[in-house]
Amino acid sequence: MIKSVRKAVFPVAGLGTRFLPATKAMPKELLPIINKPLIQYAVEEAVNAGCDTLIFITGKNKRAIEDHFNRNYDLEAALEKAGNYQLLAKVQEIIPNNIECIFLRQSQPLGLGHAILCAERVIQEEPFLVLLADDFLLSDDLGASSNLVKAFNETGRPQLSIMEVSGPTISNYGVVKTNKYKDKVLGLIEKPTYEDAPSNLASIGRYLLVPEIFNILRTQKPGYGGEIQLADSLNKMAKNKALGSVLYEDCRFDCGSFKGYLEATIYAGQKAGIIP
Repeated sequence: MIKSVRKAVFPVAGLGTRFLPATKAMPKELLPIINKPLIQYAVEEAVNAGCDTLIFITGKNKRAIEDHFNRNYDLEAALEKAGNYQLLAKVQEIIPNNIECIFLRQSQPLGLGHAILCAERVIQEEPFLVLLADDFLLSDDLGASSNLVKAFNETGRPQLSIMEVSGPTISNYGVVKTNKYKDKVLGLIEKPTYEDAPSNLASIGRYLLVPEIFNILRTQKPGYGGEIQLADSLNKMAKNKALGSVLYEDCRFDCGSFKGYLEATIYAGQKAGIIP
C-alpha cells in the first residue's frame, strides 16, 4: 500500500552569498517577490499538494525564517486595533492552523544531500517532498509538487521534476537520461559539461523521495564541489530502475541569480497587474 505524502522538506541553510549585502542579515529565502517571500511560495505549493508537516533545514542566521512562519501576536493585535482586517487576514493565513512547522539545524554546509539527511528522524518511514525555494515555479494548476504526488500515487516510484533546457546552460543543472516517454530516469549527472550532457533534460528543485534515499545518502561520498550531492544518490536509484520523472512545462525562474530573481519579480508583477 502506497503511503500518502504528508511531509515536505525545505533546505534553507545556504548563505546566499550571491545576494550580499542584502542577505547579510536576511535569509535569501525571505527575498520578496512583490510582497511575498520566496519560501512562502514554496510552502503554499507543498500545502496545495497535501502536506501538513513542513520541515525546514536551517543554518546559522536563519532565525528570521522561523519568525516568518510563527504567529506574531503583537502585530496581529496592532492590525486588529487599527481596523486593518485585510492585512490581518494575510498575516494569519501565512500558515493554516492545521499545518505543523518543524525547524532543524544543519550543523555544517555539506551539501543538499546532507541537508536532506538531517530530516531523517522526522520523516521516518514516509514518502516526502523536497522543495528548493530558489526555484520559483508558477503554474496554472496546483503546482509541480502536486504533479509529483500524482505520479508517485500512480507508480509507487520516487519522482523528479525535470524540464527542457537548451544550449550550454544545461551544464548548470543535474542532467537526466530518461526513457522515450520521459517518465523514468535511467541516470543523473550533476553539472556535466555541455558536451557530456546525456540529454537536454534538467532536474529542477522539486523532488518526491522515499525513505530508502537515507541509506544511500549516509554512505554517499562527496561529489561535485566537495559536497554530498543528492544527484549522486538519485543516480544510484535510477540505475536500479527505481526513479520516475514528471516533465515541468510551466514558468520557472532561477532566483539564485540576479537575472532570474529580477525576471521573476517582473513576471509576477505583470501577472498581478502591478506592472504593465
